[in-house]
Amino acid sequence: MQQQPIGVFDSGYGGLTILKELVQQLPEYDYLYLGDNARAPYGTRSFETVYQYTLEAVQWFFKQGCELVVLACNTASAKALRTIQQKDLAQFGAQKRVLGVIRPTAEIIGRFSESGHLGILATKGTVISESYVLETAHFFPEMTVFQQACPMWVPIIENGEHEGPGADYFVQDSINQLLSQSPAIDTILLACTHYPLLLPKIAPMLAPHIQVVSQGAIVAQSLANYLERHPAMAGNCSKNGQIRFCTTDSTSDFDEKGAIFFGKPIKSVHILLGH
Repeated sequence: MQQQPIGVFDSGYGGLTILKELVQQLPEYDYLYLGDNARAPYGTRSFETVYQYTLEAVQWFFKQGCELVVLACNTASAKALRTIQQKDLAQFGAQKRVLGVIRPTAEIIGRFSESGHLGILATKGTVISESYVLETAHFFPEMTVFQQACPMWVPIIENGEHEGPGADYFVQDSINQLLSQSPAIDTILLACTHYPLLLPKIAPMLAPHIQVVSQGAIVAQSLANYLERHPAMAGNCSKNGQIRFCTTDSTSDFDEKGAIFFGKPIKSVHILLGH
């Protein structure tokens, strides 16, 4: 039988923090990860460009035998997911599915906050899309959502500077700007899959009553629930416990930096998108 892994897509390395949790919660499945590192970052790109790049990736996954693709990228989920689901999915076959990370997060994020004031730290693209504001309002209409773009965070992380003292200023500055919008914020969502790598810096900068939420475990639990509710899809996904990694850029760079996000050594293969 042809291998039918679960596809996991990100513009670069960040989705590996999601994949890490997926493998932890659902270790029996096969996974195929793709980082579009050659065209990263997505956070500053237009809706049309992110949609085009993401669609190319989704098409590639389907050609590899994936029935189910997870966009483990907040920017792609914000700027491309809905269009792909509504406009493109039908042409690939009725059984194919593409899921994102925003809705599963929005479905439960309101449970973390007692004050009803939620802070979002994200890329500029995700903030401008207002996806979290809209999705959270759908599930928790009483919540007030405050957003702050962190344009320097992804470059800091991807350049390996996230543990150094140089990152402190930019992390503190973004947190200060977010908290200045409301002193009642008691929950902060890291709405970019890169940001968990900055947790050791973020946590000490916050008052003890403010909790920080990462998405990995939330998305993994949501996928587990989805597969439980859709046994046909679960049956279509192969289960050999294998993981394959691909990148559109340098494999040596991807393997070196990706291991930091994934938490263990990885070995990737180079592929081309949009050809």
